Amino acid sequence: MIICNMIVGDEVTEALNRLKIRGYTQWDEVKGRGSEDGEPHMGSHTWPSLNSSFLVIVPEAKVEHLLDEVKEIEKGARQQGIRAFVWNVEQSI
Repeated sequence: MIICNMIVGDEVTEALNRLKIRGYTQWDEVKGRGSEDGEPHMGSHTWPSLNSSFLVIVPEAKVEHLLDEVKEIEKGARQQGIRAFVWNVEQSI
């Protein structure tokens, strides 16, 4: 799961393309706030920005490569915000 300010959503899509990751689901205009710092993204007058979320299922061999791409995006977008979370998928159909 990758959650980022909508401003860097295209960078996430470009990273997925570079890694030849086709399968993902994207949600735009997602509200939230980080657990440590940064401004909330609530789509309101006070906090106008919003997030995008990407649900990406990849083989285990690609996980570290994807996390490396997210870290690179984060370096240039520290104020905008981006986070990635890894879960094991036990089964899918």
